[in-house]
Parts: sequence; C-alpha cells; structure tokens
Amino acid sequence: MNDFPVVDISPYFNGSSNVKRELAKRVDSVCRETGFLAITGHQVNKAAINAAWNSAREFFDLPLEEKLKTKALDGSNPYGYIPFAVEALAKSRGEDTPPDLKETLNMGPLERPKNLEDAPGAKFTYSPTLWPENPPELKSAFISYFKELSNLGADMMRIFALALDLREDYFDGYIDTPASAMRAINYPENHNPPKKGQQRAGAHSDYGSLTILLPEEGSGGLEIFMPSGKWQEAPVVPGAFVVNIGDMLATWTNDRWVSTLHRVKAPEDTTEIVPRRQSMAFFHMPNWNAEIACIPTCLEEGERPKYPPVSAGAYLMAKFQSTVE
Repeated sequence: MNDFPVVDISPYFNGSSNVKRELAKRVDSVCRETGFLAITGHQVNKAAINAAWNSAREFFDLPLEEKLKTKALDGSNPYGYIPFAVEALAKSRGEDTPPDLKETLNMGPLERPKNLEDAPGAKFTYSPTLWPENPPELKSAFISYFKELSNLGADMMRIFALALDLREDYFDGYIDTPASAMRAINYPENHNPPKKGQQRAGAHSDYGSLTILLPEEGSGGLEIFMPSGKWQEAPVVPGAFVVNIGDMLATWTNDRWVSTLHRVKAPEDTTEIVPRRQSMAFFHMPNWNAEIACIPTCLEEGERPKYPPVSAGAYLMAKFQSTVE
C-alpha cells in the first residue's frame, strides 16, 4: 500500500487553530475511506515503548507453565494471559472459525469508576489485571505505556472532534473514566499449515472508539479489507503507530467513518517457517455508562440514524465474550 496514509499529528500539539483544522480535514478524509492511518509526531515516550515491548517479549519467551500462572479466568476476568489458540476473533462477527494462532497478555483499566456497583457486566470489565511475577519489571512497564497511550487516545479523540466539526472537547465527558484495555500479542513461529479458515488473528472490526497498534518493525501479515472488496496488506511504518476506527466511533458518526475489517493472515504455504510476530494494541474505549448515539453533525437534512443508541459497556462485554472458546 504505497498510498497508505501517514499523518504527522505534531501540528495538533504546537500549531495554530487553523493548522489544527487542516490536520483535522486530512484525518476526516482518511476516516471516510478506510479508517486506518499511521501517525507520527505522537509524542509517546520512546523509553516507555521499549520497556513495554521488551518485557512483553520476555514474558512470551517463558515456559508455558509459567505463563499459565496468570491465565485469565474463564468467563470472569479477561485480564491476564490467554493461551495459544483459545480466542477466535472472527466469532465476534458470527463467523465460526478455528481459534486464532496467537497468545496474548491483557491488561484492563487502571481504576474502576464510582457508582458502577449495580451496572451489569461492570465487574467483568473493571476486573483487576492478573499480573505475572516474571519478568518483574513487566507490570510497571505496562502501566507506564498504558498511561502514555491513554493520553494519546484522548488527543486523537480531540483531533477527531475537530474533524467532525465539533468542539475540540466534545468527547471529553465520554472518555474521562474510559474502559480502555491493552494487550500484548505474540504470533509464534508456525511450522504447520493452518486449518481451513484459520488465521493468526481472524477478520474482525475493533469494538471501541479507536485502536492504537504498535506492530513489530519488519513484520507483515496485517491486512485491511478495502472498499474494493479485496484484502490488502498494511505496511509497517518505522516510528509510527497504526490507528484505526472502532465500532463505537462508526456508530457515533452514522458510518460517515468506517470501522474496517482487518486480520493478521496465516500464510497457507508453510514450506518455510512463518516467522514470529509481536504487536501491542491499545483499545481506547468510552466510559462504561456512555450512551453512544449518532452525532448531529453526521446527519444530513432529513436523514435518520442507522443505529439505535447503545451502552458502551454492554456492547463491549458482549463482543469480548463472543470470541473466547
């Protein structure tokens, strides 16, 4: 994808209001087309990136019995280790596929908002993360990186607000206690052909407002389902994050912006070893009790919303639970 959009967002941090709006126009154009862009100029601390990445690699290199000590509890806590070939992301779309060829280490929100004691599913979404003992620096590294990307996610939501002809702070009240989560993902070397319909990560759209992905430099396999109806590989841009729109932002914008299907493809030809791949994904979510309803600026005169309002928390929980074997 030689024309894959790479957007420098540094003007948002140091530009005039006119410069910010020019940036917002560019972002709006991309979000209307595929909802995927690579961003540079993001101001995320490089040391925090490296610490989280390296500790994740160390964790995945541990023996399985060590990793299983922090296995996410089936059906009651999503934050911990999910072993290889347990999750099938395509099932979130109702597609019955073999489980994905990956393992993950997930962490959840750092704080649980008040007044959610009676909200169905809130206990699940705000479960405490099951942290591994090894490597010992992983917990602090993940928390530091999570905070960095939480700030970046909030910045992106303000850029999105400008792109939608809204006040810059329009989304602030929807994301001040977000149900955001993060996962480190390991796709091990593969020596065997996949089962029919099996991928490293099955075709899915992301559930929340936006996703910030750090793929391994030099790796391949992330594919986007293009408007042409074909899958196309997304390049890895050194020093850039891949940002994509999630389902809730598509609902907010009445599909003005698209929550695009994507997957990590498992090559069918395994005459050679399929190399290992690692990534880290931050899922920026609205507040648990936020009502996601069509934004007025995304409706043409006489047009009606395509979707009824949805509770962010309930939607998120239903999607997650549909993917786990």
